[in-house]
Amino acid sequence: MLVTFLLGVFVLIGAMVAFLANKKQKIIDFSLGLAFSVIVMLIILDLIPEVIEHLGLRYIWLFLIFVVLGYGLLRGLDHFIPNHHDHHKMTKKEESNNLAHIGIISSIALVIHNIIEGMAVYSTVLTDVSTGLMLAIGIGFHNLPLGMVIATTFYQANQKSKKVWLVIGGVAFSTLVGGIISLLLNNQVVPEWVVGSLLSLTLGMLLFILFSELWPRIKKTKFAHERNLGLLIGIVIMLISLVI
Repeated sequence: MLVTFLLGVFVLIGAMVAFLANKKQKIIDFSLGLAFSVIVMLIILDLIPEVIEHLGLRYIWLFLIFVVLGYGLLRGLDHFIPNHHDHHKMTKKEESNNLAHIGIISSIALVIHNIIEGMAVYSTVLTDVSTGLMLAIGIGFHNLPLGMVIATTFYQANQKSKKVWLVIGGVAFSTLVGGIISLLLNNQVVPEWVVGSLLSLTLGMLLFILFSELWPRIKKTKFAHERNLGLLIGIVIMLISLVI
């Protein structure tokens, strides 16, 4: 349980870095580039291999159904979450609201993803502590930039600090929720197709965030150098976590 709790600390560290940084607009463009590359790498290096491992070719139809369901779920929620403006010339207030919108959508997907990761880490630590710790560190590395992105989007939207930290805390410690679920299940093995379906659902949600939320913002960033640096560092962080 302590290891699943520590997973959330990585998200908080990333958020604190974003809050303490100066030149907020540059940090925003850096964070957007970081988020884009991290999510792309997360899908390619993490989610797709895990889905294949859990579902295989036998349940490919479940993969397709849940990817579409995940994408459609966030697309449906997209219309109910306020403050979404995505035209070319946004006012400063509309731009801030748009960032808050991205933060909310991203938080929903990441909570589901982190719960699954918490369950995986909890089960691994029970089997082999050293392997579980290394898995946790690897996952923690790619949680760092995600914490930065969520904190930056909400901060720029001029949200109240208590509200921002409440959301960040919810995302951060959703890994602990995954550990608690595994504890309540009394270490029972969750069927492979269930895990694979939930991962597919998350993958669909991340695809929506990638192409419907981040890509339009990436194209309109003011500081191309910071954006490109974020893209590069996101790739490096994910490769490090993969090696670990």
